[in-house]
Amino acid sequence: MLDTAIKIQLSAYLEKLQSPIELVASLDDSDAARQMRELLADIAALSHKVSVREDGTDARRPSFSVGRAGEPARIRFAGIPMGHEFTSLVLALLQSGGHPPKVDAAVIEQIKGLKGMMRFETYISLSCHNCPDVVQALNLMAVLNPGIESVMIDGALYQDEVSARKIMAVPTVMRNGEAFGQGRMTIEEILAKVDTGAATRDAQELDAKDAYDVLVVGGGPAGAAAAIYAARKGIRTGVVAERFGGQVLDTLGIENFISVQRTEGPKLAMALEQHVKEYEVDIMNLQRAAALIPGDGMHQVRLANGATLKAKSLILATGARWREMNVPGEKDYKGKGVCFCPHCDGPLFKGKRVAVIGGGNSGVEAAIDLAGIVSHVTLLEFDSKLRADAVLQAKLGSLPNVTVITSALTTEVTGDGEKVNGIVYQDRIGGQTKRVELEGIFVQIGLLPNTDWLKGTLKLSPRGEIEVDARGQTSLPGVFAAGDATTTPYKQIIIAMGEGAKASLSAFDHLIRSPAPVAAAEPATV
Repeated sequence: MLDTAIKIQLSAYLEKLQSPIELVASLDDSDAARQMRELLADIAALSHKVSVREDGTDARRPSFSVGRAGEPARIRFAGIPMGHEFTSLVLALLQSGGHPPKVDAAVIEQIKGLKGMMRFETYISLSCHNCPDVVQALNLMAVLNPGIESVMIDGALYQDEVSARKIMAVPTVMRNGEAFGQGRMTIEEILAKVDTGAATRDAQELDAKDAYDVLVVGGGPAGAAAAIYAARKGIRTGVVAERFGGQVLDTLGIENFISVQRTEGPKLAMALEQHVKEYEVDIMNLQRAAALIPGDGMHQVRLANGATLKAKSLILATGARWREMNVPGEKDYKGKGVCFCPHCDGPLFKGKRVAVIGGGNSGVEAAIDLAGIVSHVTLLEFDSKLRADAVLQAKLGSLPNVTVITSALTTEVTGDGEKVNGIVYQDRIGGQTKRVELEGIFVQIGLLPNTDWLKGTLKLSPRGEIEVDARGQTSLPGVFAAGDATTTPYKQIIIAMGEGAKASLSAFDHLIRSPAPVAAAEPATV
C-alpha cells in the first residue's frame, strides 16, 4: 500500500511515539477494505509500538480507529486516509502516542477545559485541500479531551450516507448528529464556536491593547508582506485578519510564484504565517473588521465583536472573495449543490450532471477537472466566446462530456427545497429562456473586493476597489492599501506581496514625517 520512500519517512516519524497505540479495524470483503488492511499492516510493521486488530464493531465498514493501547479510541477514519489526508493519519498516530502537538499552550488548555460530550463527524473528499485542516483540528481535540470524538468520513466511499444526509460540499462537519459547520475551519475557529465565552474574552483583550504604529488589516500575501516590512523597521506592528492566509487558502496548485516551481495554497499560507511570526508582530486572527474610524494622527478599526484597535497608520489588505451570481435560488442552495471549489466538492458529484458558470481560465479549468469525475458538464458563459487561454480551450473542446453554451445569462438556480435540480438561463441572442437539469453548479466568475466595511470612509472605485496611488496611499492620510482589494491591476500573489511591501514602506515614511505626539507635561516639583 505504501511505497518505500513513504515507509522510510513514516518509520522516522513513528520513532517519536511515547506510548503504544492500537489500530482497530472494522472491515468487510470490499476492495477498499483490502486496501485498508494493507495500509494498517504496513504501518504496524514500521514500529513495535503500533499494533493492529480486526475485530472492530463500527457500523461503517471499512473503517478503523486510532487510540492509545488500553484506552477507548476517540479518533476514527471511515475511509482510506491517503492523498491530502495522509498527514491527518500521521498526526493522529503521533498525537495518540503522546507526541506533543505544535499548538499554543493556551489553545491546549482551552480544549482540555471544554465540557460535555461531543461527537464530530467530518465528511471529506481525498482531493480536498481544505479538509485536512478540519480533520486534524478535531482529531487533536479528541486526543486532548476525553469527552470529544472525531470521525473522518470519505464522501466518495460512503455515497449512500452522503445522499441520506444531503452532504453536497466538503468539508461538512456534524456535531452530535446536527450540522455544525462547512468549509475550511482552523482549530481556533472551531473553539470559538464551541466555547461560547471565548468571543467576550477576546473582545476585552483586544480593546485593552495599546495603539500600534502600523496596523495591517488582512492576513493574505499583501498583509503578510506589509507586516514583515513594518516589523523590520522596529516599530510596533499588528495584524488583524479574519483568517490568516486569505484567498490563498482556497487555491490548490500555485506554479507561477517565482523561485518556487510548485506549491499549494495552504502550504504557502502556513509559510506566510510562520515568516510573520519570526518578527515581533501582534497577530490577531479570526477577527473581522467592521468599520474604519479615521482620526487626526490616530485611526481606529472597530471589529465585529465590538472591540476597537488604534493605530497611527493603517494598511488595508483585506483581499477578495468569490463573486456570486446574485440570482434567485443561489443563496438558498449554497452548500446544497451550489459550490465554488471544484477540487474540494467535485468528488461528491461523481456520475452526476453539473454546470460551471464562467468561461475564463478558472471556469474552463474547473470544467476540465470535473469532466473526469461527473457524467456531464455544461459550461455557461455570458460573453459570446470563452475568455480562457487557447490551450485550455483546446483541451476543453476535446472532451466528449462537455457542452459549452455562450451568450448565456444565468437567471435562476432551481431546487426541490433540499438540493439543486437545475439552472435557468436566457439566450442573450435569441432571447429564449432555457433550463438545464443537473445536480451541481460550480460558480467561477471572478472575485469581489472585501471592502463593504469601508464604504463612506475612503474613496472606492465603481467596482468597490480601494483607490490607491503609486505609493499605496488611499484618499485618507496615513491609510494605505495593497493587494486584491485595491485598484492595482492583475490580481496575483506575487504582485500582492510587492504591493504590501510598498504600502508598508510608504506607511513608515508617513510616520517619520509626521509630527511627534506631544508628551504629557511632567508634574512640577518643589
